[in-house]
Amino acid sequence: MLPALPPLDPAAFLWFLPLTLPIAVWVAWSDMARMKIPNRAVLALAAVWVLSPLVLPWQAVVWGVVLMAAVLAAGFVLNLGGLIGAGDAKFAAAMAPFFTGADPVRLLYLYAACGIAALAVHRLARAIPAVRAAAPHWKSWTHPKFPFGLSLAGLLAFHPLLALILPR
Repeated sequence: MLPALPPLDPAAFLWFLPLTLPIAVWVAWSDMARMKIPNRAVLALAAVWVLSPLVLPWQAVVWGVVLMAAVLAAGFVLNLGGLIGAGDAKFAAAMAPFFTGADPVRLLYLYAACGIAALAVHRLARAIPAVRAAAPHWKSWTHPKFPFGLSLAGLLAFHPLLALILPR
């Protein structure tokens, strides 16, 4: 049986931001440039969770690992169905612990906002010749699929910042 999760202040996840933000930027960049999320980025993000016992109660650490496993399993099923890419599934799983104790409705709204913003900015950027000329070899400019690593990275980056502006 899993331990009960005590109330968790989302601001606790701000401690991880200096480590997770560079990984989020790496993933967004790589997914736009190559339409691939590097396994090293996924492993690096999962490795950041190893530090979680330093700032979170042990129940939250355990729940984070459970969330990671559940999202990985769901991601593999979605990947088998052709609904998401394998890199997206693995990165979402590595991200999952950082949402331990989060309000699921707020999280879905934030992901929807990140997805819409990422799609709009990406489509706008690829329509501007000067932007495309600055990164002429990016696969996402011409690929029929959208680089979802961009929106996942936004979710990872902006979620802890919500703790600063929204009441719990």
